[in-house]
Amino acid sequence: MSAVRDRLSVLGIVLPSVAVPAGVYVPAVRAGQFVYTSGQLPMVDGVLPARGKLGAEIETAAAHGLARICALNALAAIDALVGLDAVVAIVKVVGFVASAPGFNAQPAVINGASELLAEVFDGLLATGGAHARSAVGVAELPANSPVEVEMIVLIKE
Repeated sequence: MSAVRDRLSVLGIVLPSVAVPAGVYVPAVRAGQFVYTSGQLPMVDGVLPARGKLGAEIETAAAHGLARICALNALAAIDALVGLDAVVAIVKVVGFVASAPGFNAQPAVINGASELLAEVFDGLLATGGAHARSAVGVAELPANSPVEVEMIVLIKE
């Protein structure tokens, strides 16, 4: 078993199947030593578990968990493309949060993704899963999703 798979097992985390793209794109693409994921919604077995905007229909704590699912979906896309043991560093995470007017806790929502990466890669990467990040409030996301996350990772040559 690989080091990352061992870590996932210890944490009780099972990678989901790669989400089927909803358009003409791929879940992840490699460019040199980098893998870029497409934006990942918090799909669970092909179903979006919640819909709506933060500050209206969705609470911050619930969306924090949804951001975690988005990160798991991104890891599944990376794993399918190059394998998680090829990851040298999580370079950047970009999180989009569907926000009602006045909602400004986007970083608290996207912490769900960042915390998952820290749990999974702690002790396995020199950076421990730390990464640059943007947490952006947007008016709408596909399928009325509350959150979407994309990643850039550095991989071994």
